[in-house]
Order: sequence, then C-alpha cells, then structure tokens
Amino acid sequence: MAGPAFTARLRRRATLARAVRLLAEFRHEQSDPDRFYGALAADTVALVTDLWTGLRGAPPTGATLLDVGGGPGYFATAFTAAGVRYVGVEPDPAEMHAAGPGPRPGGTAAFVRASGMALPFADDSVDICLSSNVAEHVPRPWQLGAEMLRVTRPGGLVVLSYTVWLGPFGGHEMGLTHYLGGARAAARYTRRHGHPPKNNYGSSLFAVSAAAGLDWAAHTGALVAAFPRYHPRWAWWLTSVPGLREFTVSNLVLVLRPGSTD
Repeated sequence: MAGPAFTARLRRRATLARAVRLLAEFRHEQSDPDRFYGALAADTVALVTDLWTGLRGAPPTGATLLDVGGGPGYFATAFTAAGVRYVGVEPDPAEMHAAGPGPRPGGTAAFVRASGMALPFADDSVDICLSSNVAEHVPRPWQLGAEMLRVTRPGGLVVLSYTVWLGPFGGHEMGLTHYLGGARAAARYTRRHGHPPKNNYGSSLFAVSAAAGLDWAAHTGALVAAFPRYHPRWAWWLTSVPGLREFTVSNLVLVLRPGSTD
C-alpha cells in the first residue's frame, strides 16, 4: 500500500541514490552521531514536508508538530529551521537536548518529559504528530499510535515510522544476532561487551512486526499510506506481501489522517 496521489512528491524523492546515501550514513551512528542523526533529521523533514504538501498543497510552515520520542534535539533543529513549531516529547532526560540547542531560526521549539503512551496534550491540539523509530522501544506500540491520533486535529497528519523486528536492523546494535532470538541476542551482546545493549530486548526493545502495524492502522480507519521508509519507490510493493515484508521492509511508515470535518 503506497497511498494515493498525495505521495507523488515523496515518490519522486525515493530514489536508489537516496537509499544508498542513507545506508552509508548509518555506519556513522556510533562513531559520529552528529553526522548520522543530522542526515536522518534532514531526510525526516523532507518526508513530512512531502506528505503535508501533498495533502495541503503547501509546506508545513507555521504548523505545530509534536515529535513523540524526539530524542536529543537533531529533529528540533531541522524542523524549526524549516519554520515548523516543534514540540518534542522524550521520557529520558539524558536523551533530551544531548545534541545541544543548535540554530533554530525559522520556528520555535519546546520539550516535554513524558511517555508517548500517555501524551500530556489535549485532544486535537497539533497539526502533525510524528514518531520516528520509537514504536519498537515501547511495550504497547499501538497505545502510542492511538495517543498520536488523539492529539492530532481532524485533517492533520500522523506519521508513525518504526523498525520491523525481522528486518536486518531489527536487532539494532546487536546486529543480525536477533535472528537467534531476542533474549539470546541480548545475552550474547552482554557477554561480548561486558554490559547489556542500550536497546535491550524485553525492556527497551520489542519485536514489532509489519503485519501488526498494518492491522492496527487499518482498524483505525485513518490509514492513507504505508511504505518502506528507506527503500526506492520501485520496491514499495514489498509492503503488500505478507511474510516477505517482515524481512525486507526494514522500516515501515504508517501515514494516518484523522477524519476531516472540512
């Protein structure tokens, strides 16, 4: 499922060159996080801008975006530079602002310490709600998704992107050992490095499937598109193939639009 014509801008940008470039940046996640997360933030702004422009006919300048699990501030810098009013939600104070304040010339930014599964915001209070690579780190990912829908205004945009467990990056820093089983992979990592992984299976990393996300999203009645986040457009069809998508769609994007009253 790739969605209707509003994804046309995104499709044009979803090239093999982009996929290769992002994969190359991934190698620097541990050694040079500024480089990796800066590139990821820029690509995420482009993703949201493409989707919003496809729906509204104009970029999201002046829109209020709630970033669930916004992390250390790279996304805040990128979105505010694009003129978006940014609100980041992060439960871990050690993660918040780890990237430093950064230049934010185009918009405003605020940060709230809270859980994505119980957002401290009113119903219908934001234009865009984003969650990038967070759902696999919470024990109830679809409760997080329901909260995102709740706080987003009718006709707004919800973008929920997460790492699929059986994909090649499902184990995060544990590498491909997650195919041995999550608990076994975590124990192996601990023996090798002398400490448990940051993304520890069963406590801060969970096995979330593509099928579960698609099923949840379909039942909300708000799903308008689903596609692999980092794949070129000619590989988007993989999302529609049960079984195969669990291993080949490394990161699934669910795009939802709460019912509009317009």
